[in-house]
Amino acid sequence: MTTSPQAPAPKAAKKNGHDLAPSKASPGDPPPSKPADKHEKLSRKAYEQALHDLQVELCYLQEWVKEHGARVIVVLEGRDTAGKSGLIRVIKERVSPRVFRVVALGSPTEEKRAKLFLQRYVEQFPVAGEVVIFDRSWYNRAGVERVMGYTPEKQVEAFLAAVPEFERWLTHAGIILIKLWLEIGKKEQERRFRKRIDDPLRQWKLSPMDLKSYSRWYDYSRARDEMLAATDHEDAPWFILPSDDKKKARLNGLKHILSRIPYKRIKYDKAELPKRSNKHRYNDRLDLGSINLVPQVY
Repeated sequence: MTTSPQAPAPKAAKKNGHDLAPSKASPGDPPPSKPADKHEKLSRKAYEQALHDLQVELCYLQEWVKEHGARVIVVLEGRDTAGKSGLIRVIKERVSPRVFRVVALGSPTEEKRAKLFLQRYVEQFPVAGEVVIFDRSWYNRAGVERVMGYTPEKQVEAFLAAVPEFERWLTHAGIILIKLWLEIGKKEQERRFRKRIDDPLRQWKLSPMDLKSYSRWYDYSRARDEMLAATDHEDAPWFILPSDDKKKARLNGLKHILSRIPYKRIKYDKAELPKRSNKHRYNDRLDLGSINLVPQVY
């Protein structure tokens, strides 16, 4: 059985001991003659143009994944409100749900607890021609389960020791594994939590678990640091995505995912609409007086 090509592992710059995405020109970049100020807010127009260009590339990537039978896993981790859902939304917005699938596992049932810890994640892995995005992943064991005391410390330590070998097995089997940690600042997280409390459109995002985790900022910081140190390896390195600025985080996240997959544009003959047949022609207009029509309020 053949395996899909594995993405080359470009050398990443280091900052504070963690990998950062290497710079690479691609759609969505500012013009070389006028580099963008990292602290300057993107205008809506600039953001939408860059997002459009990156989403076009995602569509090209999608066709390459289908054509080559590639299997891709994207792991998104980070604190609550770090922006994982927003990044997932712009990834999925213009691609097929038959190719891009999101996995966000809830709390395990008693039946699922009886399984090996990693088993419930392996069951969600991509088949050939599929990209699976984990909105939180097996790293729950090193994050929320550890901080909230749901898992004994010995099991966490065993997980941290074993998971690099597990991920090497994945990549050696031909799976392209991309791991992103979305890093949000303390003040920005508080601002986003308060918006969830006040905004009816966001209140559904707020859970009792979120409120508990909010009070344990430094416990999560220590868990993050130990997780990154133990599981950042050559076959599946961690990349840190600063996410205080939502727009830039989404663009940088999309660009980075594209840069980690060796896709090429698949050329197809342009489709042409066939001529409609008039065979069995009849007056097919609906009789608006005899059907239930949705009220035209707008």
